[in-house]
Amino acid sequence: MNKAVLNSMTDAERRLVAETEPAAMAELDEDELLELHARIRRARSKYVKSYRRSASAKVGARSSRGTAYAENQRHRDKAEVFELSLARVSRQVGKAAAQAAAELKAERLAAARGEAAAPAAAKAASARAPASPSRKRAVTKTTGGLKKDASSRAQGARRQAKRDAR
Repeated sequence: MNKAVLNSMTDAERRLVAETEPAAMAELDEDELLELHARIRRARSKYVKSYRRSASAKVGARSSRGTAYAENQRHRDKAEVFELSLARVSRQVGKAAAQAAAELKAERLAAARGEAAAPAAAKAASARAPASPSRKRAVTKTTGGLKKDASSRAQGARRQAKRDAR
């Protein structure tokens, strides 16, 4: 991240960004990660909203977007820093959720088998097992794509509304 942008942030904002470092997030459980995710998202939304509002106000005053663009750099940079932080936290939340899901699945399978002491063994086995590669999405068959189908349905609805209005 750009050090100049970090130095222009308040102490609270810097602490919030520092909480998203991998070493700091390693200690957090899934609920704490979700809470951090919400705080980062609020901060990001604050600067994105501030950027958009001030940019639209300056366009009216300057009569061009090009001259208004340069005057709004600080909000844009802060929004980008929080966007990167949000991405880091989102990845960590995904990992924690996948791990929790694997643990729950192992516990359910052990309970289904009637084993009482298996959750600890399943936990150790899931910790050693590498993450499975993601599967390709199933192909949905359409006549020409989802957009084309939606467009065709909308066109039919417009035609029907026109008839109904007669």
